Amino acid sequence: MSTNTKLWGSDFTSTAVIREVAPNVTTVSVPFLRVGLLKFGGRATITKLSSGGLVVFSPTPLTDDVSATVTALGGQVSYLVAPDLEHHLNIGPWKAAYPSARVIGPTSLYTKRQKQGNEDVPFDFSLTATNKGAMELPADLAADFDLEFFDGHMSQEVVMVHRPSGTLMQADLIFNLPAREQFSKVPGDAAAGFWTRVSMHLFTSLKGKSQQRLIWYAFSKNRTSFNASVKRVDGWTFDRIIPCHGDVVETGGKDTFRRLFAWHLAAAEAEAKKTT
Repeated sequence: MSTNTKLWGSDFTSTAVIREVAPNVTTVSVPFLRVGLLKFGGRATITKLSSGGLVVFSPTPLTDDVSATVTALGGQVSYLVAPDLEHHLNIGPWKAAYPSARVIGPTSLYTKRQKQGNEDVPFDFSLTATNKGAMELPADLAADFDLEFFDGHMSQEVVMVHRPSGTLMQADLIFNLPAREQFSKVPGDAAAGFWTRVSMHLFTSLKGKSQQRLIWYAFSKNRTSFNASVKRVDGWTFDRIIPCHGDVVETGGKDTFRRLFAWHLAAAEAEAKKTT
């Protein structure tokens, strides 16, 4: 297995924290360095569908321990989700190991991978701004999940909710630094380092305004579409949020979501009133 040690560290086979966060929902939390400096952490979420198949959201390196976890969960990987333009680096190895898995991701990501010369992994469900409203999920996936494509987000986000456990899964929509669980098997403090501390001013607070401002001013590239996506997700029922970067929000996730996206929800309501 070949993995970029600048991103995942040189001892990624022994630093993953694998745990069941809810019935049929298992996380793989690993140390991950953004641009080789920022301690963002990385996380895959493996969910067992009612049908028995597995959904792997934002795959992390496929180590022996992770492979054993997949086997223990039944071994049938039905779906691989590459949730945005940045979260795709391990799709190739996972698809090679589980060739029957169907891949979900933004069309723009597939185009990016082709240009970069990544492995040619076809996307079975390729999301765009125009097709997202009409695309029907397969019955086994739709039985347990809802999906929203944030085409208005700068990273083209795929966000999913696992209805049986009330768990929202997302990549770069919400951060919850410092990434303590993800760096818990690595010497040192997850909050240490100059650039990590700088980044935490933007990505650490779920209650203050810093991350809310970042989302509003930097991440919302198509505000109208972004607002509509936020409103749809707000209609889902969830209490837990699993971010790819930072600690899991174990409870109170819906209140957290509404605080961070209050401006978008207000804007969506205003836009709705204009059309009535």
